[in-house]
Amino acid sequence: METKKLLVVDDDPGLRELLQDYLSAQGFAVDTVGDGVAMEQYLQQHAVSLVILDLMLPGEDGLSLARGLRARGNLPIIMLSARGDDVDRIIGLEVGADDYLAKPFNPRELLARIRAVLRRHEEAQPVAVIAAAGEIQRFGNFQLDINTRSLSKNGVDIPLTAGEFNLLRIFVDHPNRVLNRDLLMDLMKGYERSPFDRSIDVRVTRLRRKIETDPAAPEYVRTVWGEGYLFSPSGKAGL
Repeated sequence: METKKLLVVDDDPGLRELLQDYLSAQGFAVDTVGDGVAMEQYLQQHAVSLVILDLMLPGEDGLSLARGLRARGNLPIIMLSARGDDVDRIIGLEVGADDYLAKPFNPRELLARIRAVLRRHEEAQPVAVIAAAGEIQRFGNFQLDINTRSLSKNGVDIPLTAGEFNLLRIFVDHPNRVLNRDLLMDLMKGYERSPFDRSIDVRVTRLRRKIETDPAAPEYVRTVWGEGYLFSPSGKAGL
């Protein structure tokens, strides 16, 4: 089995050493850097499976770095922060982080989250097979290829994170039906949640930015107040 390489980006040398020792003992290849400049230099020369990124860094902060990483691709990101406010967590997810963990934390919890994020990412990788009938779903001017796990509009590719693809696939498979948040989280395989988790709303917001002409007035993924979300393939209101 291929050893997964992790990059820890944190300005606390003690934490970097602790995580490198602990995660290496769990079978990962782990390198660490102290800021965004060093991170960018490292990523130019090495391929990594996942980045563990601190929010508060000298120079460019973690949110800005996460936004830049996400704009360039789907490299999995787990954000760390000494600030555990819900607002920080939501912002982290909005800029594209796959998960968020407040400091101080138990290294075992980080390990569990790393494994869950990597599992979801691997499940979302393209499959090199020819799409059969029924494996290409269309709505509006969009085409969703289930086999290659890709989305295009009028022939132009639209990058999706693993989470965005999984959520869109769920909506496409359940058209014209109201799906509440609990059901959506249950359908998103491998997703960890708390009883007050609102990150589904964050993921819906991110997906709308990709597929809606006006995300503030969505036509495909509509909110049914007090109930959940409804996907309308025609882009028209109504059940």
